[in-house]
Amino acid sequence: MVWEERWHPLREEWVILAAHRQNRPWSGGTIEHAGTAAPDYVPDCYLCPRNMRVSGKQNLDYASTFVFDNDLPSVSLDAPKELSEPVGIYRNRPAQGIARVVCYSPLHSLTLAELETDEVAELLRVWQEQYRELGGRAEIKHVLIFENKGEAVGVSNPHPHGQIYATNFVFKTIETEARVSSKHLSETGRVLFQDIIAAEKQDGRRIICENETAIAFLPYFARYAYEVYVAPKATHPSIAALSDAELRDFADILRQVLIKFDNLWHLPFPFVMPLHQAPTDGGDYSGFHFHIEFHPPLRRPNLLKYLAGPEIGGGNFLSDTAPEEKAAELRAASDIHYKQARG
Repeated sequence: MVWEERWHPLREEWVILAAHRQNRPWSGGTIEHAGTAAPDYVPDCYLCPRNMRVSGKQNLDYASTFVFDNDLPSVSLDAPKELSEPVGIYRNRPAQGIARVVCYSPLHSLTLAELETDEVAELLRVWQEQYRELGGRAEIKHVLIFENKGEAVGVSNPHPHGQIYATNFVFKTIETEARVSSKHLSETGRVLFQDIIAAEKQDGRRIICENETAIAFLPYFARYAYEVYVAPKATHPSIAALSDAELRDFADILRQVLIKFDNLWHLPFPFVMPLHQAPTDGGDYSGFHFHIEFHPPLRRPNLLKYLAGPEIGGGNFLSDTAPEEKAAELRAASDIHYKQARG
């Protein structure tokens, strides 16, 4: 048995590793995965082409990606400016911003892992455009692009899609990451994420795949069993700064990771996938390194990583697995999607 703490430099917190707990007796709840294939089109899906959404608006007859303003947004530029005055030390303000939905494909049956590299690259270009457009607005301080995939993370609609929250504030994780990256650059003259990539390449055991300009690895300080980072090798503050060649390489590595996830247990692998991008508030973010993080909730085919006392109560993660072992599992997974292999 090994008890170890590993420092998470991007979050400035310790992660506790106790990998022997992965095999502890378990009598709690499990996650079941339906093996039935979804149809390409569902008449009552509010994301399928030509269908009506909850707002009464009709989707376009789209053939590739499709972006629209969320009908039930979490933030809005129309947020009431007059709010009730809180008491004592409490403060409030309008939750202003823009929320959008990005449909990856017109086919209800597909996931991001099942798109071709050209289709993934097209999605990345859409993300570039959205970041530039929304981040260029004076009232927007940060553009958070993300996907929540699978019922295990609370998604009710399986149609392949992600979301965008462009807000009048910077989300806390990005705020912390920007601060520590700036501090590291000031103190060392080096980019923090470049030091992370260098350490991962020097060790080698946690690298999943790489090509000329992009890399994927399961970090030394991973909090989730199958937490993976996908990053360009050159430092860019956002996806918008990637060249065409870098974008193509990034799409290739991102797709490989997604396929490996699904191939682990031959099921649509659930995850939360945020794009970590610099704020758009006009600050100096030369030390910020754009990357995508995957936070999958499963530690076994049907077992969730529950957030409990250490995580919710104490604020630090306790990992039941060793990053080196999980990286080896992902590295060994096939690069050909299991559905294609069967076909």
